[in-house]
Amino acid sequence: MAAATLARFAHRKVVLVESEEIGTVGVGEATIPQIRLFNAALGLDEAEFLRETKGTFKLAIEFADWSGEGSSYLHAFGTVGHGAGVLPFQHYWLRARAAGTAGPLSDYCLNDIAARAGKMGMWRAEPGKPAPDLPWAYHFDAGLYAAYLRRYAEARGVTRIEGKIAAVERDDASGDIAALKLENGERVSGGFFIDCTGFRALLIEQTLGAGFDDWSHWLPCDRAVAVPCEAKGDFTPYTRSTARKAGWQWRIPLQHRVGNGHVYCADFMSEDEATSILLANLDGAPQADPKPLRFTTGMRRKQWSHNCLALGLAAGFMEPLESTSIHLIQASIARLLQMLPGETIAPAIRDEFNRQAEFEWTRIRDFLILHYVANAREGEPFWDRCRAMDLPDTLTDKIAAFRATGYIHREHEELFTEQGWLQVLIGQGVMPESYNPTANAMPGTDLGAMLGRITQGHRQVVGSMPDHANFLRAYIQPKDMRKSA
Repeated sequence: MAAATLARFAHRKVVLVESEEIGTVGVGEATIPQIRLFNAALGLDEAEFLRETKGTFKLAIEFADWSGEGSSYLHAFGTVGHGAGVLPFQHYWLRARAAGTAGPLSDYCLNDIAARAGKMGMWRAEPGKPAPDLPWAYHFDAGLYAAYLRRYAEARGVTRIEGKIAAVERDDASGDIAALKLENGERVSGGFFIDCTGFRALLIEQTLGAGFDDWSHWLPCDRAVAVPCEAKGDFTPYTRSTARKAGWQWRIPLQHRVGNGHVYCADFMSEDEATSILLANLDGAPQADPKPLRFTTGMRRKQWSHNCLALGLAAGFMEPLESTSIHLIQASIARLLQMLPGETIAPAIRDEFNRQAEFEWTRIRDFLILHYVANAREGEPFWDRCRAMDLPDTLTDKIAAFRATGYIHREHEELFTEQGWLQVLIGQGVMPESYNPTANAMPGTDLGAMLGRITQGHRQVVGSMPDHANFLRAYIQPKDMRKSA
């Protein structure tokens, strides 16, 4: 992703050093709608991208059993209802709910209804139309995406060097990285380095000692086991996260397979048990041996140190509960382009980059913690511990404000919107004690009519959409085949 973007925009000599001998974590990826901005900036054709990566569409994430066995809600993209006057929608919904006249929150979200129905369409809101936009993201094979971007980057002048790094040379005066020494003796010099060495963090940590903030006391899962399986079962336009005894299981449907993984806490579950639970809950036969992973949730204290920027797992690890892994890479690349240094690096620019990165990562961290602390799986040691943990002040304050009056504030440019917070809070049973009394100014008949129009409009749009599988099959055909069909 970094090489492709720099080749497209930076007009610098870009050298990519990587080794085919080093595996990747790549277990299939689910994304959020911002990935479409990244692909569009590179000029990628969406249908070609989906063909090359065996991708599918994604409208939401389902959280199953987080509020107890049999529970389910969606964190869907897009809007939930619409506000009126000075108030956002949740206050009107809370008023109607208190009166017994409101449906579930999911009734007022177009993406939620479409996802549950297994539908997909590129709906765009128009004046007078009965529903808002239908935003989407993707599921895709991360390894195929990397190969696709490699071809893109090399076609635009990126030099790729196959090899393993044996040593890192630093400038004695500045402490900056001067060059990489490869195992074959080749020396690769440069003015700016991007560390994509994964958990090893060979440049940013082992060489520069940027430091690491460990968040495992808030996000205690530290292991995962992953396996692909046959593409059977529902071809859902959404990711599924199912709570298990000491963690959760992901399901990511692709064209050619389903990606699966079980994230868990080693203090409460063995690898053998975690693997057994995963294999017992697959759509079809496994296509590989289960792959164990170890991690510590947290972030690098300085993602940009000296003349080195860390991306991906080298920058830190955020468990994939809300599909933010690729977004965090994308966000750092975009931030780098805005602050791209010349011959010298201004400390103020580097500090500002790190400040913005820390804000983004910590607010995403808080959103993930919310899922754990607001669970309703009583009597299970792991989940009981999660409900009892002390929280960051930033999250404590946000939950308290919502519990009191349904108030949600999106601070600065934090990733998740008020509507995302609303769906998870309500979905996991965090109900406000009251709502803003201004909502009482709307006559009851008008409130009922407003809610009715929203649900009727959404169901009308979804009723006109094709099934996800049919839509995808037609959409990814090459243009000449689409014309002939």
